[in-house]
Amino acid sequence: MLCSRSYVTLEYSRSAVLGVMATNANTVHKFSRWEMVQLHVKRGDESQFFFSTTVDVSVETLTQQVSAIYNGRLKVDRICSEIPELADHGVSLPPNMQGLTDDQIMELKLKDEWEDCCIPSGLAEFKKDELGCRSGHAPNQKMKEVLRKTVEEAKALISKKQVEANVCVTMDLVKEALDQLRGAVMIVYPMGLPPHDPIRMEFENQEDLTGTQASLLVIPEEEAQLWWASKELQRGKKLQNYVGKNEKTKIIVKIQRRGQGAPAREPLVSEEEQKKMMLNYYKKQEELKKLEEADDDSYLQSDWSDRQALKRQFQGLTNIKWGPR
Repeated sequence: MLCSRSYVTLEYSRSAVLGVMATNANTVHKFSRWEMVQLHVKRGDESQFFFSTTVDVSVETLTQQVSAIYNGRLKVDRICSEIPELADHGVSLPPNMQGLTDDQIMELKLKDEWEDCCIPSGLAEFKKDELGCRSGHAPNQKMKEVLRKTVEEAKALISKKQVEANVCVTMDLVKEALDQLRGAVMIVYPMGLPPHDPIRMEFENQEDLTGTQASLLVIPEEEAQLWWASKELQRGKKLQNYVGKNEKTKIIVKIQRRGQGAPAREPLVSEEEQKKMMLNYYKKQEELKKLEEADDDSYLQSDWSDRQALKRQFQGLTNIKWGPR
């Protein structure tokens, strides 16, 4: 009876969480007009997100806000890349058991103390992790679908495609994406994840990225710099010292780690414009080829176009070869 009540409570919680997700998914701000300064934030030549602010903001505050969103989006991406592994192979094994075969685990008499506690809702399905990093006790198809849909929704909130749609990304949107992922994991694993699971460590800000490729992307807030027009925005100044007092301004700023020097300047022609120019050039080349084929006069060298051929034939002057025999 207790299990039945727990399942009903879990289903109610699941409906409530998904209802909140559906409601919050529509809370995005789209720029129908410029009411504030628009910052197109880039890392190198790669677009990241749009951010709105005022010209009166201090560069110190602006750098903190932009770096928080930038690193928050990276956190969402890392969690979204780990959740499919959770859905396929269950929770993470303890560090001392990862990478070992079943025989080695038995020989060393190791036991996963969290195996019986961190079980998924419903019936678990066993799918062995070939890498030996996860337990293999995966959630059922229904719970997998919950995780999959939530990952898609979270990715959409902080996607780089928001730049094309002129959607501003705020820290609230990043937190909303994290809350959606956290809620989905709670639905599938109501007892929680083990403390060594990378997903739980991400939620608790205890992740260790040392020696990973992901660590190269993260920019600590105290080391972050913003650049505009090949100028570093100094933290002791305000944004209006660089862009003026016009609130309806749109600029491209680049974020990077201190000590890396000035980023590369923006190309005179954008990537999209360059593609259009190349396409137009290709079409012009094809048109010129067709015109050349239409104006080809090589047929003038053929026998049937020679007006004197019939006369030479009657006079017996055809097939005459000059030179020694």
